Amino acid sequence: MPIFHSTDLISPGTVVGSFGSAKALANCSKSNAEASCDLAEIRLDLLIQQGIRPTRTDWAHLGGIPLLFTARREDEGGANQLNAASRMELLRLALPDVALIDIEVASISEMKDLLDELRKEAVPWVASYHDFTQLPPTEALKDALEKAAAAGAAVFKAAARVTCPADLARLADFQSENHGIAVATMGMGPLAPSSRLLCAQSGSVLNYGYLGDAPTAPGQWPAQLLKQAISASGSGH
Repeated sequence: MPIFHSTDLISPGTVVGSFGSAKALANCSKSNAEASCDLAEIRLDLLIQQGIRPTRTDWAHLGGIPLLFTARREDEGGANQLNAASRMELLRLALPDVALIDIEVASISEMKDLLDELRKEAVPWVASYHDFTQLPPTEALKDALEKAAAAGAAVFKAAARVTCPADLARLADFQSENHGIAVATMGMGPLAPSSRLLCAQSGSVLNYGYLGDAPTAPGQWPAQLLKQAISASGSGH
């Protein structure tokens, strides 16, 4: 299993390049991925949606690049009606190549068996929380963060729809606080591009852009452009 250098990657300014399609994954060279991001995300649920039954050969050409694997649940943006058992099966397939795994806060209980395996193997994981309709009250974000920390997550990730400057300020304020766990925040929707740079400048440890032609969340930057913008702002690696 690859060694995950948490001090290098779970740190402010890290850019995650997310593949939006099987074609994007297949066509992305290792050198292009290295130029675009620090960590590449493979959305296993998207591969299933596109008729691909994932195997390790699908990402073998990216060998040496730290990989984040996600099998998203449907009600938080997943591409299929995959139950917890199916999502765990997909993530277990990726374990030999994983640097980091994403599991939703809402899935912690039903994916306990996999989380126990990750703890045993010392594999760090992201506890993610998504709201595509609004920026939840700060107390709701803190409640989700506390659940993530209690379950042993290395990172709490919150992605929510932002629609006004007040949302941007509140999300950045949440990011700027010391929560006792690494935090990644980002907006979705009309103000998402602004939010993603602002959150990076406020200390977000994982900052998502897309690799290929299609974003994997509303308002994502192309990963390489996001990396350049974060670097220009003085927040990058």
